[in-house]
Amino acid sequence: MNPYAPELYRIKKTVFESDDFTLKSFLLEPIDGNMMDFIPGQFCEISVFGKGEAPFGIASAPHEKEGLLFTVNRVGLVTGALHEMEEGHIVGIRGPLGNGYPVDEFKGKNVVIIGGGFAFTTLRSLTLYLLENRKDYGKITVIYGARRPGLLLYKEDLANWEKRGDIELHLTVDTEFPEWDKHVGFVPQVLEKVAPSPENAYAVVCGPPVMIKFTLPVLAKLGFEKDKVYTSLERRMKCGIGKCGRCNIGPYYVCKDGPVFSLAQLEKLPKEY
Repeated sequence: MNPYAPELYRIKKTVFESDDFTLKSFLLEPIDGNMMDFIPGQFCEISVFGKGEAPFGIASAPHEKEGLLFTVNRVGLVTGALHEMEEGHIVGIRGPLGNGYPVDEFKGKNVVIIGGGFAFTTLRSLTLYLLENRKDYGKITVIYGARRPGLLLYKEDLANWEKRGDIELHLTVDTEFPEWDKHVGFVPQVLEKVAPSPENAYAVVCGPPVMIKFTLPVLAKLGFEKDKVYTSLERRMKCGIGKCGRCNIGPYYVCKDGPVFSLAQLEKLPKEY
């Protein structure tokens, strides 16, 4: 197979996730009918023909066979062109690319999932995977925040998780909002307040760099070891196959060796990540 040649996918459904219309989800179905296999945490390159391609984390879970879900933040040429596309339009997909979250390593363990804003895409995939295979995992705790309620992604999923008795969900926004009756404060503050136990547990962190920067010390304070904390360097994704060299950090190509790394691995790398 030519690693540069995308497969054709049709836009099956679109929905705006945020109240400012900058975050839009696309459900894509393969024209040839063959859904790809992937692991939560992997990503794909989406091509808008005539405009270019860009990398996006897969937001759907492997068992969701109706299509691949991607959530796109409108920030540039390719993402702007994607936002203008409608149901029935054709895009290209290269993937799955990179590694994913170590779901086999998580088996029998408690899992703490910590997300912020737009970066909850692959964490949705991971959470749904854990719930689909619920008997294989211990306690599942999800802490997710955004600047305001209208920027929280996947509101239907969040509502469903709140109703379940086998997952602990903590939602937060930065400041008080009318009719908001959940946590108020930044994600690291809520994490410290919830204080999940590090005993027999792993933590997965995805969010804006500043959120991650202040979340990692809280995890250390709670007692999480560096090899039990995972994050994703999705922001460094470029070509996806280790050819352009733009994602290189030390001995690693993030697109091939990542984007998922443990904190123990990252501690050994130059701080350019």
